[in-house]
Amino acid sequence: MKINIRVMRQAGPHAEPRLVNYEVPGVSEEMSFLEMLDVLNERLTARGEDPVAFDSDCREGICGMCGIVINGVAHGPERTTTCQLHMRSFKDGDTITLEPWRSSAFPVIKDLVVDRSSFDRIIDAGGYISVNTGAAPDAHAMPVPKPDADRAFEAAACIGCGACVAACPNASAMLFTAAKVTHLGLLPQGQPERDARVVNMLAQHDAEGFGGCTNIGECAAVCPKEIPLDVISTLNADLERAMVHGR
Repeated sequence: MKINIRVMRQAGPHAEPRLVNYEVPGVSEEMSFLEMLDVLNERLTARGEDPVAFDSDCREGICGMCGIVINGVAHGPERTTTCQLHMRSFKDGDTITLEPWRSSAFPVIKDLVVDRSSFDRIIDAGGYISVNTGAAPDAHAMPVPKPDADRAFEAAACIGCGACVAACPNASAMLFTAAKVTHLGLLPQGQPERDARVVNMLAQHDAEGFGGCTNIGECAAVCPKEIPLDVISTLNADLERAMVHGR
Protein backbone atom coordinates (compact mmCIF):
# COMPACT_ATOMS: atom_id res chain seq x y z
CA MET A 1 0.00 0.00 0.00
CA LYS A 2 0.92 3.64 -0.33
CA ILE A 3 -0.21 5.67 2.65
CA ASN A 4 -0.37 9.44 2.93
CA ILE A 5 0.56 10.72 6.37
CA ARG A 6 -0.26 14.16 7.76
CA VAL A 7 1.77 14.66 10.94
CA MET A 8 1.44 17.48 13.44
CA ARG A 9 5.08 18.48 13.81
CA GLN A 10 6.30 20.67 16.64
CA ALA A 11 10.00 21.25 17.27
CA GLY A 12 9.57 21.92 20.98
CA PRO A 13 7.13 22.87 23.72
CA HIS A 14 6.98 26.51 22.67
CA ALA A 15 7.30 26.05 18.90
CA GLU A 16 4.41 26.60 16.52
CA PRO A 17 2.77 23.30 15.46
CA ARG A 18 2.29 22.61 11.75
CA LEU A 19 0.82 19.78 9.69
CA VAL A 20 3.36 18.18 7.34
CA ASN A 21 2.46 15.73 4.56
CA TYR A 22 4.47 12.59 3.77
CA GLU A 23 4.01 9.65 1.41
CA VAL A 24 4.92 6.18 2.68
CA PRO A 25 5.03 3.60 -0.13
CA GLY A 26 5.55 -0.13 0.28
CA VAL A 27 3.44 -0.48 3.42
CA SER A 28 2.40 -4.05 4.23
CA GLU A 29 -0.96 -4.63 5.85
CA GLU A 30 0.86 -6.89 8.34
CA MET A 31 2.92 -3.98 9.68
CA SER A 32 2.02 -2.48 13.01
CA PHE A 33 1.27 1.22 12.96
CA LEU A 34 4.56 2.01 14.68
CA GLU A 35 6.48 -0.12 12.18
CA MET A 36 4.95 2.02 9.45
CA LEU A 37 6.24 5.11 11.28
CA ASP A 38 9.66 3.42 11.53
CA VAL A 39 9.64 3.05 7.73
CA LEU A 40 8.74 6.72 7.36
CA ASN A 41 11.55 7.75 9.71
CA GLU A 42 14.09 5.59 7.87
CA ARG A 43 13.18 7.40 4.66
CA LEU A 44 13.39 10.81 6.35
CA THR A 45 16.76 9.98 7.90
CA ALA A 46 18.11 8.76 4.56
CA ARG A 47 17.13 12.13 3.06
CA GLY A 48 18.81 14.01 5.90
CA GLU A 49 15.50 15.19 7.35
CA ASP A 50 14.43 15.20 10.99
CA PRO A 51 12.51 11.99 11.83
CA VAL A 52 9.08 12.19 13.41
CA ALA A 53 9.35 11.91 17.20
CA PHE A 54 6.90 9.45 18.75
CA ASP A 55 6.89 7.55 22.02
CA SER A 56 6.99 3.77 22.45
CA ASP A 57 8.60 1.14 24.60
CA CYS A 58 7.20 -2.38 24.91
CA ARG A 59 5.24 -2.38 21.63
CA GLU A 60 3.12 -5.13 23.19
CA GLY A 61 0.17 -3.08 24.46
CA ILE A 62 1.39 -3.10 28.05
CA CYS A 63 3.26 0.11 28.87
CA GLY A 64 0.85 2.71 27.45
CA MET A 65 3.55 5.00 26.06
CA CYS A 66 2.59 4.90 22.39
CA GLY A 67 -0.49 7.11 22.39
CA ILE A 68 -1.27 9.06 19.22
CA VAL A 69 -4.51 10.65 18.03
CA ILE A 70 -5.13 8.97 14.66
CA ASN A 71 -7.72 10.59 12.40
CA GLY A 72 -9.21 12.30 15.42
CA VAL A 73 -9.49 9.17 17.57
CA ALA A 74 -7.18 8.26 20.46
CA HIS A 75 -5.16 5.19 19.38
CA GLY A 76 -7.01 5.04 16.06
CA PRO A 77 -9.92 3.07 14.56
CA GLU A 78 -9.48 -0.08 16.66
CA ARG A 79 -9.96 -0.29 20.43
CA THR A 80 -6.35 -1.09 21.20
CA THR A 81 -3.06 0.66 21.84
CA THR A 82 -1.35 2.36 18.91
CA CYS A 83 1.46 -0.20 18.94
CA GLN A 84 -1.06 -3.03 18.55
CA LEU A 85 -2.89 -1.30 15.70
CA HIS A 86 -2.02 -2.83 12.32
CA MET A 87 -2.06 -1.35 8.85
CA ARG A 88 -4.74 -3.80 7.73
CA SER A 89 -7.13 -1.36 9.40
CA PHE A 90 -6.39 1.06 6.53
CA LYS A 91 -6.62 0.96 2.75
CA ASP A 92 -4.23 1.76 -0.08
CA GLY A 93 -4.20 5.50 -0.71
CA ASP A 94 -5.63 6.43 2.70
CA THR A 95 -4.66 9.75 4.25
CA ILE A 96 -3.97 9.42 7.97
CA THR A 97 -3.68 12.47 10.24
CA LEU A 98 -1.53 12.11 13.35
CA GLU A 99 -1.66 14.43 16.36
CA PRO A 100 -0.34 14.23 19.93
CA TRP A 101 -2.55 13.99 23.00
CA ARG A 102 -3.99 17.50 23.47
CA SER A 103 -4.24 18.72 27.07
CA SER A 104 -2.59 21.53 29.00
CA ALA A 105 -1.65 18.83 31.53
CA PHE A 106 0.18 16.92 28.74
CA PRO A 107 2.56 19.53 27.28
CA VAL A 108 4.10 18.59 23.94
CA ILE A 109 7.80 17.75 24.11
CA LYS A 110 8.29 17.24 20.37
CA ASP A 111 6.00 16.18 17.51
CA LEU A 112 3.85 13.33 18.87
CA VAL A 113 5.63 13.02 22.23
CA VAL A 114 3.95 14.56 25.29
CA ASP A 115 4.98 14.87 28.92
CA ARG A 116 2.64 12.67 30.98
CA SER A 117 4.43 13.12 34.30
CA SER A 118 1.20 14.64 35.63
CA PHE A 119 -0.07 11.05 35.88
CA ASP A 120 2.97 10.17 37.98
CA ARG A 121 2.20 13.02 40.36
CA ILE A 122 -1.40 11.83 40.74
CA ILE A 123 -0.06 8.41 41.70
CA ASP A 124 2.44 10.02 44.09
CA ALA A 125 -0.47 11.76 45.81
CA GLY A 126 -2.06 8.49 46.93
CA GLY A 127 -1.97 5.68 44.39
CA TYR A 128 -0.09 3.29 46.65
CA ILE A 129 -0.30 1.45 49.96
CA SER A 130 2.22 1.95 52.75
CA VAL A 131 1.46 -0.98 55.05
CA ASN A 132 4.37 -3.10 56.27
CA THR A 133 3.80 -6.33 54.37
CA GLY A 134 6.68 -8.24 55.96
CA ALA A 135 7.40 -11.68 54.55
CA ALA A 136 5.26 -13.26 51.86
CA PRO A 137 1.92 -14.30 53.44
CA ASP A 138 0.47 -17.75 53.09
CA ALA A 139 -1.99 -18.23 50.25
CA HIS A 140 -5.50 -17.04 51.15
CA ALA A 141 -4.29 -15.64 54.48
CA MET A 142 -6.16 -12.44 53.65
CA PRO A 143 -9.33 -13.53 51.85
CA VAL A 144 -10.86 -11.13 49.33
CA PRO A 145 -14.40 -11.74 48.06
CA LYS A 146 -14.37 -12.89 44.44
CA PRO A 147 -16.50 -9.96 43.14
CA ASP A 148 -14.13 -7.49 44.84
CA ALA A 149 -11.06 -9.27 43.49
CA ASP A 150 -12.49 -9.30 39.95
CA ARG A 151 -13.45 -5.63 40.15
CA ALA A 152 -10.03 -4.65 41.53
CA PHE A 153 -8.29 -6.62 38.79
CA GLU A 154 -10.47 -4.95 36.15
CA ALA A 155 -9.51 -1.48 37.42
CA ALA A 156 -5.85 -2.43 37.85
CA ALA A 157 -5.65 -3.16 34.10
CA CYS A 158 -5.28 0.61 33.46
CA ILE A 159 -1.89 1.24 31.84
CA GLY A 160 -1.95 5.03 32.15
CA CYS A 161 -1.75 5.66 28.41
CA GLY A 162 -3.78 8.87 28.60
CA ALA A 163 -6.28 8.00 25.86
CA CYS A 164 -9.06 8.95 28.28
CA VAL A 165 -7.65 12.48 28.48
CA ALA A 166 -7.19 12.75 24.72
CA ALA A 167 -10.78 11.64 24.05
CA CYS A 168 -12.51 13.72 26.73
CA PRO A 169 -13.86 17.11 25.54
CA ASN A 170 -12.88 18.45 28.98
CA ALA A 171 -9.42 16.80 28.94
CA SER A 172 -10.35 15.08 32.20
CA ALA A 173 -8.23 12.28 33.65
CA MET A 174 -11.05 11.05 35.86
CA LEU A 175 -11.14 7.54 34.36
CA PHE A 176 -7.43 7.09 35.10
CA THR A 177 -7.72 8.49 38.63
CA ALA A 178 -10.87 6.51 39.36
CA ALA A 179 -9.28 3.27 38.17
CA LYS A 180 -6.40 3.72 40.62
CA VAL A 181 -8.74 4.67 43.49
CA THR A 182 -11.08 1.74 42.75
CA HIS A 183 -8.27 -0.80 42.46
CA LEU A 184 -6.74 -0.04 45.87
CA GLY A 185 -10.00 0.80 47.63
CA LEU A 186 -11.35 -2.72 47.09
CA LEU A 187 -8.39 -4.52 48.67
CA PRO A 188 -7.79 -5.03 52.40
CA GLN A 189 -4.30 -3.51 52.10
CA GLY A 190 -5.78 -0.31 50.73
CA GLN A 191 -8.18 0.42 53.58
CA PRO A 192 -5.95 2.39 56.03
CA GLU A 193 -5.41 5.20 53.48
CA ARG A 194 -8.67 4.87 51.57
CA ASP A 195 -10.18 8.23 52.58
CA ALA A 196 -6.98 10.24 52.25
CA ARG A 197 -6.21 8.56 48.94
CA VAL A 198 -9.29 9.72 47.06
CA VAL A 199 -9.10 13.25 48.48
CA ASN A 200 -5.40 13.70 47.72
CA MET A 201 -5.49 12.13 44.27
CA LEU A 202 -8.47 14.25 43.20
CA ALA A 203 -6.77 17.39 44.53
CA GLN A 204 -3.66 16.56 42.49
CA HIS A 205 -5.79 15.79 39.43
CA ASP A 206 -7.28 19.28 39.60
CA ALA A 207 -3.94 20.93 40.40
CA GLU A 208 -2.44 19.42 37.24
CA GLY A 209 -5.02 21.25 35.12
CA PHE A 210 -7.18 18.33 34.01
CA GLY A 211 -10.81 19.20 33.37
CA GLY A 212 -13.83 18.03 35.30
CA CYS A 213 -15.85 14.95 34.42
CA THR A 214 -19.30 15.53 32.89
CA ASN A 215 -20.07 11.84 32.23
CA ILE A 216 -19.80 12.04 28.44
CA GLY A 217 -18.20 8.58 28.35
CA GLU A 218 -15.70 9.11 25.52
CA CYS A 219 -12.93 8.05 27.91
CA ALA A 220 -14.29 4.53 28.39
CA ALA A 221 -15.15 4.23 24.68
CA VAL A 222 -11.48 4.53 23.64
CA CYS A 223 -9.79 2.88 26.64
CA PRO A 224 -7.63 0.06 25.21
CA LYS A 225 -7.97 -1.92 28.45
CA GLU A 226 -11.75 -1.44 28.60
CA ILE A 227 -11.81 0.21 32.01
CA PRO A 228 -15.56 0.61 32.72
CA LEU A 229 -17.04 4.07 33.12
CA ASP A 230 -18.59 3.17 36.47
CA VAL A 231 -15.22 3.26 38.24
CA ILE A 232 -15.92 7.00 38.35
CA SER A 233 -19.06 6.22 40.38
CA THR A 234 -16.88 4.23 42.76
CA LEU A 235 -14.54 7.19 43.10
CA ASN A 236 -17.48 9.49 43.85
CA ALA A 237 -18.74 7.07 46.50
CA ASP A 238 -15.30 6.95 48.10
CA LEU A 239 -15.13 10.75 48.06
CA GLU A 240 -18.51 10.98 49.79
CA ARG A 241 -17.31 8.44 52.35
CA ALA A 242 -14.18 10.50 53.00
CA MET A 243 -16.25 13.67 53.48
CA VAL A 244 -18.47 11.91 56.00
CA HIS A 245 -15.33 10.85 57.86
CA GLY A 246 -14.13 14.45 57.85
CA ARG A 247 -11.13 13.99 55.54
